[in-house]
Amino acid sequence: MKTLLDSERLKLGVHIRKMNSPGSPVYRYGENVWPAAAILAASFAATTLVHFYVGGLVLAAGCWWWIAKVQPKIKDGVFERASGWVLQSESHFDMMWSKGVLSLYAELPDGTKRAATRKDDWRAFIRTMPLAEGEPSWEEAA
Repeated sequence: MKTLLDSERLKLGVHIRKMNSPGSPVYRYGENVWPAAAILAASFAATTLVHFYVGGLVLAAGCWWWIAKVQPKIKDGVFERASGWVLQSESHFDMMWSKGVLSLYAELPDGTKRAATRKDDWRAFIRTMPLAEGEPSWEEAA
């Protein structure tokens, strides 16, 4: 499977929300809580020290910063950590597959698009993939 992923003939999908929640093996408390806490603290401080409207402006700017700058980095980080963790061992992959966190997607050389999710057998999905363009599938090679 790693060969297919490295050659980009197979793509791994990760449910970011499920993996970025407490209890997940790749969840990081600090990257989710501290930026939001800093935005709220800055807004409260601006409201207390300057004016209500300044506090609202700080809160609005902080929300924009969170959505535009922080969230994409968190999303990319969770994907990288999750994909690295599930590819460490087959038992990690099986556990996350059974929870519905992972999916597989492939576009075959003939243009056919295929996907596998929790309800599908990921091993059977991999075995039906062609090894390379013009080569037989895993089942035919065996």
